[in-house]
Amino acid sequence: MNPHDAAHALAKALRESEEFKTLREIQKKLKNDETARNMLLDFRRQQLELQKQHLSGVEVSSEQEEKLEKLFEVINMNTDVKNFLEAEYRAAVLMRDIQKIIGEATESIIDTELTPLEEELEKEE
Repeated sequence: MNPHDAAHALAKALRESEEFKTLREIQKKLKNDETARNMLLDFRRQQLELQKQHLSGVEVSSEQEEKLEKLFEVINMNTDVKNFLEAEYRAAVLMRDIQKIIGEATESIIDTELTPLEEELEKEE
């Protein structure tokens, strides 16, 4: 089978998968619930801020982490948000599994000695 044809078949299978069908349905429902949508977006903004802070080397305080955990508990009480997060997680697991399968298939083909990491190239200079 041609890889392009296989990729198109995979795309179709993803669109038709239960994980993505469920995610699409729940997304529509969540978009129509302004309160739930805003709660989710607020949580995601705060989550992103903590991630940026952590990645930039700034210590994240336990108070900040607790505040985010409490906010997660609150948004999880909303059925639409909870269902969305669960569906999103299931779709992400499916995508991760597919990436793993593709990675394992190409692992034996791609010679990592010929594709060094940036750090390795800097060492050689």
